[in-house]
Amino acid sequence: MDTTAKATPEDIKRYRANYQGEIDGIEIYVRLARAEKNPDRAKIFEQLAETERGHAARWAQRLRDAGVEPPDARPSMRVRVLGFLADRLGPRAVLPMVGAMESSGFDKYMADAEAGPVMARAERQHARTLELMSRSDRATLSDDVAGIAGGERWHRVDTGGALRASIFGVSDGLVSNLSLVIGVAGADPEGRFIILAGIAGLLAGAFSMGAGEYISVTSQRESFERQIALEKEELEEDPEEERRELALIYRAKGLRAEEADALAARIISDKDVALETLAREELGLNPDELGAPWTAAGSSFVAFAAGAVIPVIPFLFGDGWLNFGLSLLVSGIALFGIGAGVSLFTGRSAMYSGTRQLLIGAVAAAVTYTIGSMIGVGATG
Repeated sequence: MDTTAKATPEDIKRYRANYQGEIDGIEIYVRLARAEKNPDRAKIFEQLAETERGHAARWAQRLRDAGVEPPDARPSMRVRVLGFLADRLGPRAVLPMVGAMESSGFDKYMADAEAGPVMARAERQHARTLELMSRSDRATLSDDVAGIAGGERWHRVDTGGALRASIFGVSDGLVSNLSLVIGVAGADPEGRFIILAGIAGLLAGAFSMGAGEYISVTSQRESFERQIALEKEELEEDPEEERRELALIYRAKGLRAEEADALAARIISDKDVALETLAREELGLNPDELGAPWTAAGSSFVAFAAGAVIPVIPFLFGDGWLNFGLSLLVSGIALFGIGAGVSLFTGRSAMYSGTRQLLIGAVAAAVTYTIGSMIGVGATG
């Protein structure tokens, strides 16, 4: 088919950019394979380079179909610098940067209809393989799993996700509504106006948090579902290619080639198991834990409201200085408690985290109180 008339100058520019990107990929993987002392890991780099050669050939053909000869295969300065560093510091030193290149390649190809899902998937799988290689060079998979997933629990940053989100939701509600209530109180209005402002701030903030969380989780879920559907389609169309990719991931984790091939073959033989495994290994997600948008929205709403109601409660019983002081007191105690709760995730002392949270809330309340007082004086003066 003659594609010369169909290719626009923008198309040709894109073909050249994609071709150059694949040339860079070939060069960096060849350099990594050359610098790698472990023969098994070097072989993985060589296979990654071979995949990039296939991609480069595809874009070269696109250019020829458009009546343009592909440019000379010269790697970019960035890749030459990375190769220089790999030669002298070892491949591990540059793997995060190469992985970032592959991740950007996945995003670019997902937005490029002519690249197709196969090329996008390959870039994603390359990034995943590099991530595994950068964090482990042990001899066996069991050692790798023990070191990463089981051995040192304090390395896990995102433990207790629901509790963590709840604590920060309460913190957001408390700090924001304390600032609002104290600011309004600084203008010295009637008590009912303080209560009105507090309830309005509670509802506005809680609905905003809930809506934002709903949109966030829904968007993330849709993105994950799209990637899982793409993985399922690829598994059905080319199970042998998926088997090779899965074997490559297990080799990157440390299994010998024959063990990785055998394990990948067993997994691919069961389509349900294969899809779940590919989702975990290539996409880095658990299909059973995609998140429920309404649950996330409701949790955020409740957490924010629980924090936001604290500074309002004393004003329900009056609007004098005593109620003002009680509002500050109960809010201060709650702020310190929330900060102490945060220390569960940061590893800091409870005293340090609680005091820091208390100071943050105090500064915010002081600023809004000062502004409220100035507005109140101006309105009555």
